[in-house]
Amino acid sequence: MYYQRRQQPGCGGCLLIVLLIVFISGGAPALISFLGTLVYTGLAGVLLFIALFWGFTYWVQKKVSTYEQSQTDSHNRFVSLLIQILILIAKIDGRISREETQTIHRFFQNNLHYNQTQMLWVKELIKEAANSTQSLETLLQEFKSTFAYEPRIILLELVYQVLFTKTSVPENELEIARRIAAFLDIPVYTQRTMEAKYRYRGNQGGAATSWDMAAQHYATLELEKGADMEEVKKAYRKLSMQYHPDKVRHLGDEFQAVAEEKMKEINQAYDYFKKQ
Repeated sequence: MYYQRRQQPGCGGCLLIVLLIVFISGGAPALISFLGTLVYTGLAGVLLFIALFWGFTYWVQKKVSTYEQSQTDSHNRFVSLLIQILILIAKIDGRISREETQTIHRFFQNNLHYNQTQMLWVKELIKEAANSTQSLETLLQEFKSTFAYEPRIILLELVYQVLFTKTSVPENELEIARRIAAFLDIPVYTQRTMEAKYRYRGNQGGAATSWDMAAQHYATLELEKGADMEEVKKAYRKLSMQYHPDKVRHLGDEFQAVAEEKMKEINQAYDYFKKQ
């Protein structure tokens, strides 16, 4: 199933058409009589409510459709698949809680800095994903056949970022993240060090010791504790290629920003070991 852009909403001026027909067929007296009947029967209030509701719905659909059409297909498919995967993770216990939905909202607002229009789009995608019957394997297969290794790494980073916005991440949700990494051919060691990095951040409290800092930087560079400088340099070169912002330029500005943040972490880790 491939991502399809939404069509621009139609005018939907049904009430205006009815009024026009009444006016043409009976003239102004018939139109006044018709409106008087609506007011007398109390239908005017109902119609006003319907008109306001339709107007708001039209406004939302218009903004979402305009935003979608301004983005590349790669960007839209990436976000759509990301949301569907996150919703499937949330549904692992059979339901999607309000807290889980809010966690996804906060992630797009705080981590990806989505504006109001983008958030309207995200909410529409969440509704569609919640009603979808597609399996995780189907979604991952589409993702794998569409995107190269670098976007896959970014996807896994984003999955872990969302999971670790929770105070305590359930083991079954971590297991899904591991399955995602395996399906996307991300090396086990890369997945483990990425998970360890986010787990370390979640458990860290108070001032970090020098050993804590070293452990965090080793995890950022996907290295075992105690790796020598030659291994640090090799890991730095490899990760700099994987997370270079140009590799995910086609996914949109927000995902380039994710890659840039990751590159900052990698540079900080490398600088830390150079100074030791």
